[in-house]
Amino acid sequence: MRLTPATELEYRCKRLQDLMQASDLDAVLIVQNADLYYFTGTVQNGCLYVPANGQPLYLVRRDQARARMESGLKEVLSFSAPRDIPAIISSYGYPEPKRIGLEFDVLPVVFLERYRKVWPNVVFSDATPLIRQVRMIKSHYEIHLMQDAADQVHKIYERAKEVITAGMTDIELAAELEYTARKHGHLGLIRMRVFNGEMFFGHTFSGTDSAVPAYTDTPFGGLGASPCFGQGAGHKPIGPNEPIIMDFAGSIDGYLVDQTRIFSIGPLSARLTQGFEDMLKVQELMKEIAVPGISWGEIYDRCHGLAMELGYADSFMGAPSSQVSFIGHGLGIEIDEYPFIAKGFKDQVMEIGMAWAFEPKVVFPGEGAVGIENTFYLSNDGLKQLTRSDDALVIL
Repeated sequence: MRLTPATELEYRCKRLQDLMQASDLDAVLIVQNADLYYFTGTVQNGCLYVPANGQPLYLVRRDQARARMESGLKEVLSFSAPRDIPAIISSYGYPEPKRIGLEFDVLPVVFLERYRKVWPNVVFSDATPLIRQVRMIKSHYEIHLMQDAADQVHKIYERAKEVITAGMTDIELAAELEYTARKHGHLGLIRMRVFNGEMFFGHTFSGTDSAVPAYTDTPFGGLGASPCFGQGAGHKPIGPNEPIIMDFAGSIDGYLVDQTRIFSIGPLSARLTQGFEDMLKVQELMKEIAVPGISWGEIYDRCHGLAMELGYADSFMGAPSSQVSFIGHGLGIEIDEYPFIAKGFKDQVMEIGMAWAFEPKVVFPGEGAVGIENTFYLSNDGLKQLTRSDDALVIL
């Protein structure tokens, strides 16, 4: 278990304060676990009060002693209820705020109403864009954690080659891979920011089940084991000559990478094989054009355009009527961070320090799905790939 260095936390809070000052915010109040972890180094219950200038105050309801042990921030304080916050910030010499930013995209309405009662004269606004801007640029420390996660998911890939056999069910294979992941440090939880974004290790399924759409905003869905969690591995037995999907997120100390590889017991059909090879071509195009300054939307448009030229209008990034409008997504602590390699993002550009997963995939209902996914980041020396398992289709 690694603790986030104090210098890392201080740098993150300073970057947020710079954006706050440009947005005329007096303070930001952070409560969501992923954001708390990013700015405090722990997820003990409470909130982080970040003034526009000065030391942030981590106010903890439970457990303050553990928060003090895990967080490198200078001020880690105990409090009982939101009504205590004004007196605490006043005792540190901070003025009463006039404008406070909150995580509007994830904050429950009932929490917002509590803060309105605490500060009836304050103007509340959405701090989420500022928080996400800070988080989208990864430090060297974060990239090293993601490299460890890539090593973990490579071990899972190697284990898949050893355990896949005809007749085992998708969920049996998923259990074997999840067991391997846990032995190598996976936390068993994949954080997503989107509302109702539930995920554990990833998706493992085969054949026709790999082409079943689900409620998730993903190109692959899967039937799942129950309608109560209608995605991922189900009880279908794995057969010969069908794609076996390992769409797995590695996780080390809260940091994620995303990797998809395709296996098969015996050769796949000509259509599936060609689809896989064509998705590698789409990935190669992304690797050529992903440079600082290009817009997220232009990468999407050019890669989507190539998929259309190759003949996948009805199958690229999902089954007909279930296609998603992205090909890549940022990741770090959450699997849906900035940048979005998606339709319409023409005003946002690639920057050094960004990390993302790129996942061109095609889905053929009644037959199966194929594709590739790797995690990349932009360094001072150009595009680097974090995930390192062989891209090739694995024929067992």
